[in-house]
Amino acid sequence: MTDPIYPLAVVLAILQAKHFVCDYTLQNSYQLLNKGTYLHPGGLLHAGLHAFFTMAAFLVVLPTLALGLGIVVGEFLVHYHIDWAKEQVIRHTGWTPAQAQFWWAIGFDQLLHQWTYIVIAGLLAGFFF
Repeated sequence: MTDPIYPLAVVLAILQAKHFVCDYTLQNSYQLLNKGTYLHPGGLLHAGLHAFFTMAAFLVVLPTLALGLGIVVGEFLVHYHIDWAKEQVIRHTGWTPAQAQFWWAIGFDQLLHQWTYIVIAGLLAGFFF
C-alpha cells in the first residue's frame, strides 16, 4: 500500500497501546518512585521499557537500521527526561493529587509523550524526510 496514512494510523495505535502497557501495567512502585532521581535505575528501567516496546511499531514499518536506532534512542532519552522533569516540577512545587496543578502536570507529561509518538509515526511513515 502506498498511502502513508494507513501505516501512520497503525503505528500510532501501536504506540498508544505500548504507552498503556509500559505506563500502567509494567510500571511498578520502584520505577514510579524513582523517576525523579536523575539516572536512578528505576527511571532508566521505565524509559528503557518504553524504548524497547517502541520497536513493536517496526512490525508495521521496518525502518533502516539508522532510523530505527535513532527512534529507539530518541524515545529513551525523550521519555526519560519528560518523566524526570515532571517529577522535578511536582517535587519543587509540592503539588499533591488533591490539587488541580498536580493533574495538569500529569496531563502535560502525557501530552508530551503523545506528541513524541506523533513524531515517531511521522518518521516511520515518511512524513518528515
